Amino acid sequence: MTLEQELSFFYKRNGFGDVPGSRPLTVSVYTGCMLVPMPNIETRRVFLKYHDLHHLITGYSVGRIGEAEVSGWELGTGSAFVSPTLGVMNLIALSTGLVLEPKRMWRAYRRGCLSRNLYAPADRAAVDSGRWQDIASLRQEVLEVRRAAIPAVRALEFGFYSAAAIVIHAGIAIPAVIARFVTDIMLGYSVFQAVKPKKRSDLY
Repeated sequence: MTLEQELSFFYKRNGFGDVPGSRPLTVSVYTGCMLVPMPNIETRRVFLKYHDLHHLITGYSVGRIGEAEVSGWELGTGSAFVSPTLGVMNLIALSTGLVLEPKRMWRAYRRGCLSRNLYAPADRAAVDSGRWQDIASLRQEVLEVRRAAIPAVRALEFGFYSAAAIVIHAGIAIPAVIARFVTDIMLGYSVFQAVKPKKRSDLY
C-alpha cells in the first residue's frame, strides 16, 4: 500500500473516520483512568496527520499506553523544540504512561533519541508531496537513524519531562475527578458508585 493508503487504513481500523486529520471540536485525552474532553486546538490539527504516521512508523498502539509511548518517543526526537504546545500535549499523554508502564516510557524515549520526527516544515512538505512511497521507506529514514547522545544528559532531560508531565497531569486530573464525582452524585449515584474507578478496555 502507498503511504496515504496505509494512513487511511489506520484511520478506519481505529474508528477515526476516512479523512486524515478530520476530528470534532473537542477530543478526549487520556488522563490516568479517565478520558477528559479537551479543545481540539489548531496546533493539534496541524500536526495530527504526522503524529498518526509516527504510530505507524513506531508500531505503538492508540491505547493509553501506546499513546504515551508515541509521546515519549516524540519528546525524545525533540518535538517540544518544534512547538512548545505540541510538547505540552506530549507531556499530558506521557503522564498516563508514567503511572501505568514507566519502563516502557523510558524505552520509547530512548528510542526517540535515536530517531527524528516528521514535524519540521520540510518533512511535512516531503510527506505531503509523496516523497516516501510507503511506511517501510519512511521508517528507514526516520526510525533510529541518529547517533546516540550522552546518556546522562538524555536521562536528565527525561527526568525533567517526567516531572513536568506529573505536574500537568495533576492540574488536569484533580479538577476532572472532582467534576466527575459531583456530576455522578447529581445524577443519583451513591458515593461508592461515584468514586469507583470505571473499567476501561483501551489500555493497550
